[in-house]
Amino acid sequence: MSTKNVTKKNGIIKIFLDQLPLQLMVIPSVFFFFIFSYVPMAGLINSFLDYSLTDGFFGHSWAGLKYFGELFTDPVFFLSVKNTIGMSLIKFVFTFTAPIIFALILNELPFLRLKKLTQTSSYLPHFLSYVVVATLWIIFLDPNGLINNLLVKTHIIGQSIEFLAEPKWFWWIGMVIDCWQETGWNAIIYLAVIVGISPELYEAATIDGASRVRKIISITLPSILPTVSVLFILNIGNLLGGGPVGSNFNQSFLLGNAFNHSTSYVVQYFIIQAGLNQMRFSFASSASLVLSLVSLIMLFSANKISEKITGKGIF
Repeated sequence: MSTKNVTKKNGIIKIFLDQLPLQLMVIPSVFFFFIFSYVPMAGLINSFLDYSLTDGFFGHSWAGLKYFGELFTDPVFFLSVKNTIGMSLIKFVFTFTAPIIFALILNELPFLRLKKLTQTSSYLPHFLSYVVVATLWIIFLDPNGLINNLLVKTHIIGQSIEFLAEPKWFWWIGMVIDCWQETGWNAIIYLAVIVGISPELYEAATIDGASRVRKIISITLPSILPTVSVLFILNIGNLLGGGPVGSNFNQSFLLGNAFNHSTSYVVQYFIIQAGLNQMRFSFASSASLVLSLVSLIMLFSANKISEKITGKGIF
């Protein structure tokens, strides 16, 4: 081994030892993702098998692409795909941009106490179980609930609307709920980056006569752009799960009903029903594999686009 390689190896070991306390803190997370994210991937092989609970681990016959053929001729699957894409795109646009805008607004608030109160209040919905969140919004969206009463009394609408009984509202309701629950929490990382921007840049801009808007455009936004790029790539990978917060299934399961089924039924719900309700394990596994492959392709595509536009990627 050359002297250069030995020196490089010793440098890596030294860095690792210096960071040993931090490395040890990461180990539980590594085990968590290995057990709950990587080990279950082995089950995707069932997409190509005639899987049965009674056949043991190795007693399943080979099915090839049989279940993929069934999947792509199933009209219910295509309904779930349409709803998943539509809901995810709407939610992604708003739930990705809302934290950036919110962080910029918070940073510009001149009153420290108001800033802290607003920031803390915006975090609270994140810590609520989605069952609680869904229950709250079912109450809010009731024909006699808070939102309908507010809209009627302000003469925006003439009479109460059955929001959860009309399919056209479901995607937009999902977006509003996600923004309400996660905007404050997702803004934390942007606020952390903004705090790290050198005050000297703002002082120099003030001397040059720049307005607050010009400072945001010329200093703040370019400074957080690398962070935005990385989060954009990561969130694209979870786009079909519901974007930055991944709540498509939660909303479909807890807020979906017979009236809004045509817009609330998503792929994740389709997989659960096929696998657990109908016991079609291989069929459900094939749908899950298709969803994972599409998400992987979108992730690499987003990384490539980011590299071309900003010159930065994560791969």
